[in-house]
Amino acid sequence: MKIFYSPRCLSYKQPGHPESPERIEATVKLLEQEGFPFFSPASCTEEDLLSVHSPRHISAVREGVFFDPDTPFFPEIYDIACLSAGSAICAMESVSQGENAFSLMRPPGHHATRDRVMGFCYFNNIAVATALYIKKHPGSRIAILDIDVHHGNGTQDIFLGNPQVLFVSLHQNPLYPGTGLEWQKNCVNFPLPPFTGNEEYLNTLEKACELIKKFEPSCLAISAGFDTCKSDPLSQFQLSVSAYKEIGEKIQSMGFPIFAVLEGGYGPDFPWCVLEFLQGLKI
Repeated sequence: MKIFYSPRCLSYKQPGHPESPERIEATVKLLEQEGFPFFSPASCTEEDLLSVHSPRHISAVREGVFFDPDTPFFPEIYDIACLSAGSAICAMESVSQGENAFSLMRPPGHHATRDRVMGFCYFNNIAVATALYIKKHPGSRIAILDIDVHHGNGTQDIFLGNPQVLFVSLHQNPLYPGTGLEWQKNCVNFPLPPFTGNEEYLNTLEKACELIKKFEPSCLAISAGFDTCKSDPLSQFQLSVSAYKEIGEKIQSMGFPIFAVLEGGYGPDFPWCVLEFLQGLKI
């Protein structure tokens, strides 16, 4: 079991922006108190990024020539985003070595498309790791389960129609980014209404898990968002903190090798949601 984290991901912030370094710092302290081990990630390469992003997109992030009101430019954001993507790769490689892993890094990634930053995301961390997994294991299949409250539109954009990838997302609708309203080819979407609580969410997750089991992936990647919690300021889901342990247990019970990559989660209960999830997942 490994948790990949670098304090360098705490080095950028914008006053009032919900995707703050303090939430990660508090989570690290809590997990350290609980005895979880931490490992330093390595940055990804430009070649790694090119597995899912266009050269134009990579250059735009490097040079700061992009605009998204939710995703501002920061000095060194290219290097920090490369470290976050590299952390996801490290988690994936741990699975290849027989050990489940979690990347506790920012910025998140699942809204970043091939050519666009958006929704706090610069590079699509889980997509980069997934593409490299497929490259390292020819003929393999991998499932991505996105449990963030927002639809992982970037991940869907990148893998839509790829027979080696099953993308499954549970998310609130209506809510940003307004996508994921229907099933498309290999991308299975479960839009759920505002104020969805534990019972409805866990029942839907069970359906998602059944689809993943039928796909029979050799590896399961988790876009781990914790903004489904009832205390989160950016959504209206009503999940309790304890629900995340059940979510982790349901995912772990499928029996596949697992790596998880942090996405969203912005409320005061965020650190405890992460702890419960990891305890349920037995990472």
